[in-house]
Amino acid sequence: MGNIPPVTKNLLIINVLCFVGMFVARRYGIDINDLAGLHFFLASDFNVAQLISYMFLHANFQHIFFNMFAVWMFGRVLEQVWGPKRFLTYYLICGIGAGLIQEVVQYIEYATVLSNYDSVQTPFGIIPMSEYLNQMTTVGASGAVYGILLAFGMLFPNSEMFVFPLPVPIKAKYFVMGYAALELVLGITGGDGIAHFAHLGGMLFGLILILYWKKKNGGGRIYY
Repeated sequence: MGNIPPVTKNLLIINVLCFVGMFVARRYGIDINDLAGLHFFLASDFNVAQLISYMFLHANFQHIFFNMFAVWMFGRVLEQVWGPKRFLTYYLICGIGAGLIQEVVQYIEYATVLSNYDSVQTPFGIIPMSEYLNQMTTVGASGAVYGILLAFGMLFPNSEMFVFPLPVPIKAKYFVMGYAALELVLGITGGDGIAHFAHLGGMLFGLILILYWKKKNGGGRIYY
């Protein structure tokens, strides 16, 4: 941990503490993911602060493990290149952007389908629409993580990496493009309960920010 840059290290620590705190709170009947997770903006439990708090919460061990592994693996490199302030800014904007895109996707679902009904049939019975909207909650750092993957692919496009189960190394730029294409397909097909468009939203906001920084630098690469 001593060799990890400060922002990356603190992001890892905060996320792990929040994950442990989630289990402790449950013993007292408190659902942190429900309180601080990102709710649909038309739900009664929505709060603007959730656009930040949601990215420090995770649903299960697999969720947090892979997200934090990516933050450790790629985030520390970006922080060493950009510096702590720029890296933290990038991380938060990607996470917030992912949340905003998720809100847009949920609104489209609501406007085209859900608004036509007063209640929803769930595996646990019929519930009022107002209650169902409060169950549309998003948690996880995945949007910020996908932004990190995009930045790594843009800054180090020809870096080769081994990705299981591929038997040969793949360049970072192809890895990122492949992940983006996969998320788009999964987002369109849907049905797995994962916010794929939020992941793409993190990449989109990351791309916009990188292009903005690049333009400010007159098209140079080192600054951004």
